[in-house]
Amino acid sequence: MKFLVIGLGSMGKRRVRNLIALGYKDNVVGFDLREDRRSEAEAYGITTYENFSTVIEEYKPDAFLISTPPNFHMYYAEFAEKKGIHCFIEASVVDAEKILELSKKVANTDIVMAPSCTMRFYSAPIKIKELINHNIIGDVLNYNYQTGQYLPDWHPWEEIEEFYVSNPDTGGCREIVPFELTWINDIFGDSKPLACVRRKLTDMPANIDDIYHCLLEHSNNIIGNLTVEVVSRPQATREIRILGSKGEIVYSADDNELRYINTEMKDWERINFDIGTVEEGYINPEEPYINEIKAYVEAIQKISKYPNTLEDDYKILQTLYKLEEISEGRDDLSR
Repeated sequence: MKFLVIGLGSMGKRRVRNLIALGYKDNVVGFDLREDRRSEAEAYGITTYENFSTVIEEYKPDAFLISTPPNFHMYYAEFAEKKGIHCFIEASVVDAEKILELSKKVANTDIVMAPSCTMRFYSAPIKIKELINHNIIGDVLNYNYQTGQYLPDWHPWEEIEEFYVSNPDTGGCREIVPFELTWINDIFGDSKPLACVRRKLTDMPANIDDIYHCLLEHSNNIIGNLTVEVVSRPQATREIRILGSKGEIVYSADDNELRYINTEMKDWERINFDIGTVEEGYINPEEPYINEIKAYVEAIQKISKYPNTLEDDYKILQTLYKLEEISEGRDDLSR
């Protein structure tokens, strides 16, 4: 199987490393218009191309990994569908109707269209889901979850104005809300927006809202408070507290520890997770991303089914859009 990584920024280079870690070094090439990014990717020992038509004609890839800014995802995904090429797509935030249409086109084909769901491969969400499925804290009632990192710290090597997360359509918070809902909905069920407040609180040079505070209702009347921000500094924030009818689950990335307790326990049970392998210049470990691409490859090989679908992505984007609509309504009322 031959892989083409489209877009060789920080995520594209990570996907190159993922494929190499899975033993596909001799079966991966990259494409990017920027010479500096091609040069950085070539340091991993792969061939890169600056012309898309050329790499398609000469290399004839079996599968794409699309790691461009979100507003280009569907261009390459639609090309892949027409050519019968399997396609992995990083988290999207725009073009929801195109995503739905693409889902319909590939529904009865052998083409694997795999939208990213990286957080489902992280140790903490996996353990949280296991504990809830085993009824460790009884019926889930409520959760409070906050995640964020100061936006200029995402890519400190480049000006924020040059990074797509400073664009209102593909802004940092706007992108991360559906990214997080992908695993939250997997655990708690589909979400219904109840309220949303979003604001620009900082003076960072980006015309975006840098905090989304969302109130959601999930299946079985579970109420969730989701706060996504690009404000936390100097360290990133990721904390969740889940209340159940018989106990609690708490996780904080500060110490990478999950703890839980219920009415039959005398004290908290604590689980510490390995930090994993963190590449220079990155803050998140490689292992969840490797496992995600492993799942994509295994879906192509028909070993197992990939855990996320284009329809799932479409539904989550509808939640995002509704949250933003509610927020705009609140702003109108406050004027």
